[in-house]
Amino acid sequence: MEPAGRRGQLARLGTALAVIAAALLAGCGKPPPPVVDPAVERAEATKRAQERDFGGNAVKSLEAAKNLQSDVNKLATESVDKAEKDAK
Repeated sequence: MEPAGRRGQLARLGTALAVIAAALLAGCGKPPPPVVDPAVERAEATKRAQERDFGGNAVKSLEAAKNLQSDVNKLATESVDKAEKDAK
């Protein structure tokens, strides 16, 4: 006959193996997460943020400021280019 300590070790080992097997099987059969394009998701999130009642104006203002920044940068670049051309 086996000593009582040995039977306890085997019982714990069996329980541990059962838990591991259950954890591995729980992950099987799940569909992979859908593939989402980050750029599309960002554009949709921005649109949703603009349409909401609370905070929508802030998002619209931020988008307007970004557009204004690009316009100012374009005008500054053109001005510098023209100044460099006139200096030659």
